[in-house]
Amino acid sequence: MEKATFGSGCFWCTEAMFQRLKGVSQVKSGYAGGHTQNPTYKEICTGKTGHAEVIQLDYDPNVISYDELLEVFWKTHDPTTLNRQGNDVGSQYRSAVFYHTENQKKLAEAYKKKLDESDIWTDAIVTEISSLDIFYPAEIEHEDYYNQNSSQPYCAFVVTPKVEKFKKIFADKLS
Repeated sequence: MEKATFGSGCFWCTEAMFQRLKGVSQVKSGYAGGHTQNPTYKEICTGKTGHAEVIQLDYDPNVISYDELLEVFWKTHDPTTLNRQGNDVGSQYRSAVFYHTENQKKLAEAYKKKLDESDIWTDAIVTEISSLDIFYPAEIEHEDYYNQNSSQPYCAFVVTPKVEKFKKIFADKLS
């Protein structure tokens, strides 16, 4: 098993998608890329800790490659909006790849460059690609949030449409 860490807005949305992929055995919500030790969700929401909401996943590279995970990452959020995904605004919602190895860094940079050169988006891709320093797991109430709270208004109106779109686009990769 290998690890991957991505920030693409609200971790409830990101977790709900990545945990449905074949080859992904575990997805944990958490925080990365900041300067405060052991941050809490309440602190993260102020934007003052410098952390992004992220998911960290364990995956089997014999079943799903890092490139395939990058494809899911870039196709399930807007990598051109700085510190924002939809109505979620703040540096904690930034687009970020936190790599674990030099190979992950190389693959993420190559994928980003390919997307930049493709002119898919009219705006530049602002996704941060940084080495993972420390991953702080989120509080227990954030784990498996969407699956446990799908009728909660944010989940029903924001997460569910993203998950449904994801399931159509990536049907061949679902577990």
